[in-house]
Amino acid sequence: MASMRDIKRRKGSIQSTQQITKAMKLVSTVKLQKAKSRAEQTNPYSSYMYQTVSSMLEKSGSIDHPYLRKGDSDKKAVVVITSNRGLAGGYNSNIIKLVMGSEDFSTEDAEIYAIGSKGREALERRGYAIKEDASEIIESPSYEDAAALCKKILDAYTAGEISEIYLAYTHFKNTVSHEPTLIKLLPVEIDEEDVEENAVSSNVLMNYEPNEEEALDMIIPKYVTSLFYGALVEAVASENGARMQAMDSATSNAEEMISDLTLKYNRARQGSITQELTEIIAGASAIS
Repeated sequence: MASMRDIKRRKGSIQSTQQITKAMKLVSTVKLQKAKSRAEQTNPYSSYMYQTVSSMLEKSGSIDHPYLRKGDSDKKAVVVITSNRGLAGGYNSNIIKLVMGSEDFSTEDAEIYAIGSKGREALERRGYAIKEDASEIIESPSYEDAAALCKKILDAYTAGEISEIYLAYTHFKNTVSHEPTLIKLLPVEIDEEDVEENAVSSNVLMNYEPNEEEALDMIIPKYVTSLFYGALVEAVASENGARMQAMDSATSNAEEMISDLTLKYNRARQGSITQELTEIIAGASAIS
């Protein structure tokens, strides 16, 4: 059985840790409120942008455009959004497992554009090629940052350096529910059956003004950038939500450990007092 001094030292250490987890929970809660508001405002726009572009291309017939044409390269760009810090439960590990478990790409053909040092470090250790590290973006996401990264990837796509673009991030559902998500951005996948149905139901295909090439040159970058920015905002909200839950659990576990150690300390103290009384009584009996 541990001595009273050891129990008291361990209890003090856990109490100090509990104060830290409480503070981290409060900080995450405040950050979550701001990030949640941004995510709820941005999510509808990103969702409708994805649906609108997909629907538009379904009704456009066969269009030959650099943004819609799959290149001959074997390389695939994968934008992976994680955090720069840990202590967020399974937030980072869930994204890493999602990327590693994907059948759409492998360590040989994937080029990782890492946003978040945790994802970059983990995937690099597992043999993935890190094309670019943009971990600083996740600290304070902005539309301009998303547009700059989008331009680099689209330039590589149109140049034929990569053939597909994927986005891996954590979708923010609510405060306690966050879903790791992997979506394919380009080339846009169009269901052939939907195209045939649209052709039958409508005699007129989608018209572009001034022409389809100029229109798509404007629409596709905005489409990709909007999804990038929406993913960044949702990832920040998910990270703070996950960290808040993790710190809440850690605080509760610390409370249970402190209660258990308090009980052990009282038992040890009671045993020590009983032993001292026994020794005093035995000494008094020996003298008399």
